[in-house]
Amino acid sequence: MVRIPKVILLLETSRGYGRGLLRGIAKYANLHGPWSFYRDEELFYRKSSNRSLLSRLKKWDADGIVMREPKESREILALGLPTIMSPFTTEQFPEIPKFLVDCDAVGRMAAEHLLNRGFQHYAFCGFNNMFWSRDRGESFTQHINKAGYEVHNYNLPERHIMLSWEKEQPFMMNWLKSLPKPVAIMACNDDRGRHVIEACKIMGLPVPEDITILGVGNDDMICDLSNPPLSSIARNHERAGYEIAELLDKLMAGEKMADQRIIVQPLHVVTRHSTDILAIKDREVAEAVRFIRIKRKKPIQVNDVVDAVGISRRSLELRFRKELGKSVLNEIQRVRTDLIARMLVETNLSILQISLALGYTSEAHIARYFQQQKGMSLLAYRTKYGQK
Repeated sequence: MVRIPKVILLLETSRGYGRGLLRGIAKYANLHGPWSFYRDEELFYRKSSNRSLLSRLKKWDADGIVMREPKESREILALGLPTIMSPFTTEQFPEIPKFLVDCDAVGRMAAEHLLNRGFQHYAFCGFNNMFWSRDRGESFTQHINKAGYEVHNYNLPERHIMLSWEKEQPFMMNWLKSLPKPVAIMACNDDRGRHVIEACKIMGLPVPEDITILGVGNDDMICDLSNPPLSSIARNHERAGYEIAELLDKLMAGEKMADQRIIVQPLHVVTRHSTDILAIKDREVAEAVRFIRIKRKKPIQVNDVVDAVGISRRSLELRFRKELGKSVLNEIQRVRTDLIARMLVETNLSILQISLALGYTSEAHIARYFQQQKGMSLLAYRTKYGQK
């Protein structure tokens, strides 16, 4: 009789990240399994077991584990089972295969999104004691500094790091009060973004007019329950889950654990009300940018933008470069490239169908500047970031 692999899943379902990973793992198991899953989660209708998590896991006689970073991490790793984990508070655990978010790419995407809204002031709000938060903040700061702007960082005093959110609020409110306005803030994740929005609400600071906020993770439950709804960076959680299961399958088949890494990539920004604003002082340039975004599904040209704004092409180009450091054509191509990228990842439309949907007669019209903007071909982008 063929043994069905038993896999322990110590992943939360209370967050979109964990649910996305689990969907990807389930997809792989359905295609290449079957697998039997064990999940250790407290439910309101079931009494907790008196046995420790470790003893429960030993009793289950599993073949592999996928986990975040429970407090019993070292004891679980000592079981010697093929394990893939996501360190949360520390970068330790050498030789253990891991799944990690590309924090540099996340910081760069956040910077690009907020810079394209024309702000002069920027800030980062994270968790001092989390390495992934620090990494995202450093990347964001680097790219904002490269554009010629300063980043104001939220640094909670060491002795207050473990405060509850209610006790931390005064510190964050004082920091928000001290920032120059209007300011664009990157939060390290959606929970932190919600904290900023709550503090703004208490202080009466208008979002996004005075404080513009961008989160990370695109957990729709958190983002949509925020008031106003929180813009956030979406990541390929489901694809990462599939790749985690694929790697675990190899480990359970005998491949050695040697610090293999699954990288969770950012995909795009899902814009909601918290960043739905342009902080561009030049009225005509702001109008041009709005027109480009509204018409992003149409094959518009620079002259279409000029006609919509009602000033000369030369004047618009000069003012556009002064405000945003790019040409009108660059912005048209950037906006349309971002739309094409989302369609490649989120739909099953062929590349030709995407081209036709955007008003082009062939994919050749979009392939060239997509390559220039993204550094890879249309097919390569779908292969790298699309669903398995």
